[in-house]
Amino acid sequence: MIRRFLRPPPGTSRPPSRAERAGPADDAERDPPTDLERLAMWIDTRTGLAGVVRTGMRKVFPDHWTFLLGEIALFCFLILVLTGTFLTFFYVPSAALVTYEGEYVPLQGQEVSAAFDSVMALSFEVRAGLLMRQIHHWTALVFVAVAILHLCRVFFTGAFRRPRELNWVIGFTLLILAMAEGFTGYSLPDDLLSGTGARIAYSAALSIPLIGPWAASLVFGGEFPTEALISRFFVIHVMLLPGLFFGGIAAHLAFVVLHKHTQYRGGPAEETNVVGRYFWPSQVFLSTGLFFLTAAVVALIGGLFQINPIWAYGPFEAAEVASPAQPDWYVGWLDGALRIFPPFEPTILGVTIPSAFIPGVVLPGILFTIVALWPFLEARFVGDDREHHLLDRFWERPVRTATGSAILAIFGVLTLAGGNDVIAFYFSTEVESLTNLFRVLTLVVPPLLWILVYRACKSRRDRSQEPVETHRPPRGGVALRRTASGGFEEVET
Repeated sequence: MIRRFLRPPPGTSRPPSRAERAGPADDAERDPPTDLERLAMWIDTRTGLAGVVRTGMRKVFPDHWTFLLGEIALFCFLILVLTGTFLTFFYVPSAALVTYEGEYVPLQGQEVSAAFDSVMALSFEVRAGLLMRQIHHWTALVFVAVAILHLCRVFFTGAFRRPRELNWVIGFTLLILAMAEGFTGYSLPDDLLSGTGARIAYSAALSIPLIGPWAASLVFGGEFPTEALISRFFVIHVMLLPGLFFGGIAAHLAFVVLHKHTQYRGGPAEETNVVGRYFWPSQVFLSTGLFFLTAAVVALIGGLFQINPIWAYGPFEAAEVASPAQPDWYVGWLDGALRIFPPFEPTILGVTIPSAFIPGVVLPGILFTIVALWPFLEARFVGDDREHHLLDRFWERPVRTATGSAILAIFGVLTLAGGNDVIAFYFSTEVESLTNLFRVLTLVVPPLLWILVYRACKSRRDRSQEPVETHRPPRGGVALRRTASGGFEEVET
């Protein structure tokens, strides 16, 4: 079909409307506008959104499954907002003591906090309350996992390079906010397990030299345990962090629209184009189906697999510690670092550094800073300040791939170390032996993996740069030679 585009009327820069393109005969034959069309025209004449919507509908999305990871993370965030809103209707953010008189018989007559009592009511008395709790919790775990996978895809393919450095920093900040959001929500039920996690976080904040006591008192509302903890974490969880999330996601998507998507090499993909499917209708239908599929999967997990049974842990008691106490997986590495770090407390300029400061503050600070600033570090050391819109294969950048693998190895070993008591129970060994083993693994595995990955990637890159030898048929065979007329003829070899 040949489409003809008419020149805009004189004095205008916009495309002609249907009325401007139509002639007198067309006006007579054209049906009157529907109510929906009149509403759309009314909105457009007052907002001018038609051009913006039209441009957005023609946005091109690369046709590769890895680009859907960011969308799945966004869908998980939406599910968290919806289920969290439901839970907020029934949750009481108060540490005031009440007598439990709910449906769970073993706890009847026991003094618990109002927060714990409301979560118990959600679990046993509110229709679909337990399902919503579990969907919310499982979705939080999936959300952080998919966000990390998305971050790894961007890192190992070099999608963070100019002009996308700021968007990398925004995306990494969103990951940190997701972990903080998960931790504050994890603490709201005020059960024994979540209280143990809050105690650990308080100790890490308290260990910061000079400002530690002030910072811990500001966040936790005084010396732990405090009655202000639940209310403050509730405000952080449902107001402060979600507000930062909405702003960060909006900025993240705005940069994606501004810079366009990166894309894998091959086919018609070039540095100067974007190859893929249009947002409307192809990507819209794909994303809609993916949203409902994501919601169905987390609902299935939440309905079949129990998580955080607070009635089994009981209410928080400051003098008791749950054993084994395992946090959610995305902060297990921090627990592992605190468990295996030796009791080393140096004194610097008359200030004693608590043993929790290095593993709880310094180590994550260094690792997070390296990851956040990697686009700028790589550009400086490689000397590459060009714009890049095509992605690297992971083996084309051995240093980047090796460094990313080593950082993942550090977090992996520390996460396993966070479960040393559980591992010791199942393998009938001593916790002290496992602690020493994880200390050695933390120092040995990352550099060893860095060397192995670097050499493997460099070898693969060197092989791809070798000249391809011309394949010659064996002697006595037959070869084809192009003739002057464009055909082929057989030639004996």
